Amino acid sequence: MKTFRADLHVHTVLSPCAEVEMIPPLIVQEALERRIDIIAITDHNASANVRAVQKAAEGTGLTVLPGMEVQSREDVHLLCLFASLLDLEAWQHDVSISLPQAENPADHLGEQFVVDERGEYIRNETQLLLTSTTFSIEEIIQRVGELGGLVIPAHVDRTSFGLFPTLGFLAKWWHFPVLEISRHITPNELHRKFPSSEGLPLIQSGDVHRLSEFLGTTLFKLAAPTLSEIRMAFLGENGRSLCLDGK
Repeated sequence: MKTFRADLHVHTVLSPCAEVEMIPPLIVQEALERRIDIIAITDHNASANVRAVQKAAEGTGLTVLPGMEVQSREDVHLLCLFASLLDLEAWQHDVSISLPQAENPADHLGEQFVVDERGEYIRNETQLLLTSTTFSIEEIIQRVGELGGLVIPAHVDRTSFGLFPTLGFLAKWWHFPVLEISRHITPNELHRKFPSSEGLPLIQSGDVHRLSEFLGTTLFKLAAPTLSEIRMAFLGENGRSLCLDGK
């Protein structure tokens, strides 16, 4: 077993709220400088830049997991992580259909850039991404699960789009393997504020929209940096585990 430092919530310039510095080579460089071993690219309702970041990371030792941050129809943000790009692309097809057929108001929300592994401009994504899909939380869990992926509620403590402030409860039948907390709260504070969070494993991510926001406070003990190993760590199976550095 080896300890891997991870940040599983990283945006690129495809997310209109991300800074223009969030291009593949700079993302990889920053993660490596912070001694982070695993990241997940999780743009808002989109995935077109995942492959570029993976290419930028080739040969560096950094593992880049395919992912997406999806907004449910309840206005809750959920991280969806996949083992392969093919699985993510199948999910992207469903998400694209579920989004409203509206153009992104770039002057108001920001540009949505698709880039290559060098960060060079390819095109603008014109479909509105910062909005809810038509999928309920249950439907997202079911579909992502069918594709072999994991669903993690994002920044559950945050007022905007966080599970607890938005809905006020955590349904047992959702069977989330783990919850993500923001940089602004500790596990003990979360449990005091939202008692139903007790008993579930926690990860903490940077929700990285600019390079300075990388955290890398989630530590995994794994045999390899793969989604299947991370799944076992969430469940505490076969010697795999996770903890929050310094928490």
